[in-house]
Amino acid sequence: MRGADVVVARVAPLEAARPGELSFITHAKYRRQLDDCEASAIIVSPRILESVSIELPMIVTPDPYLYFAKVATLFNPPQIAVAGVHPSAVLGSDSRVAASAEVREHVSIGARAVIGERCRLMPGVVVGDDCVLGDDVVLYPNVTIYHNCVLGDRVTIHSGAVIGADGFGLAWAGDAWFKIPQTGRAVIGDDVEIGANTTIDRGALADTVIGRGAKIDNLVQIAHNVQIGEYTAVAGCVGIAGSTRIGAYCTIGGAAMFVGHIEIADRTHIGGGTLVSKSIRQADTYASSYPLSTMKDWLSNAVHLRHLDELVGRVKQLEKEIKNIRNKEAPND
Repeated sequence: MRGADVVVARVAPLEAARPGELSFITHAKYRRQLDDCEASAIIVSPRILESVSIELPMIVTPDPYLYFAKVATLFNPPQIAVAGVHPSAVLGSDSRVAASAEVREHVSIGARAVIGERCRLMPGVVVGDDCVLGDDVVLYPNVTIYHNCVLGDRVTIHSGAVIGADGFGLAWAGDAWFKIPQTGRAVIGDDVEIGANTTIDRGALADTVIGRGAKIDNLVQIAHNVQIGEYTAVAGCVGIAGSTRIGAYCTIGGAAMFVGHIEIADRTHIGGGTLVSKSIRQADTYASSYPLSTMKDWLSNAVHLRHLDELVGRVKQLEKEIKNIRNKEAPND
């Protein structure tokens, strides 16, 4: 820290910080906001420090955003389980609930399910038969975990999420759809966080697997037999079709869509709204979103796109004619 010792009670954004608060700046484009900043101290990078001249105590760190996140966690520590099972909770036969776990109102725990140490199951949670939850798992209200699913340690799942529902496995019987039994599991690794109303289907035969440390946002659909690698982050409204394998340390922008049975290399980055229609073997940043435009311009471009094949044919014909003209004009040897 550069400057005198100060006392701060919380962290706040740069434009709203007040005395007694700690703020941070992550990019040089926000430098002007420092002039009016009332925070008691600022977290900055060495590069930004060189370009500012304010008389505020500063914490200098290579990654101000990460430092801010860690400080914010100190000010807002996770809640600790209050051990005990509420009288309205229902525990299935031969289920095992650790004495240190917190099981709240109207929770249903299936037969032979195992609930680990210091787990917190909020009101309305359903844990199916034969499920196994590791230690320090947090399930927010109305999370549903279907039978046979496995959650590692320190998994957090937000309200309304459904883990282990049947995958969309169907065979056409000539006159109707025949449902294929979904006999795999959903297996969630340690330190995974899953957003509200996200759905992760169980496998058809093998398991659906979410790797250690993965972070999945709200309203994401992950189909059967999908595998997501360690520490991959998936933003909201993404749809991943069955049997897709996504590598480790990937980032996937909001509303991206993946067709089934493809593979994505480790450390690949997918832009928001991208349609991933084939495997990606080489790690890079990929995007396929059409640039934003007015409706008038979009309709005009759409008309041209409909005639694109015709235009390509005309260009090829013109190139051929130009080549013939040049050949005729060329002097004979």
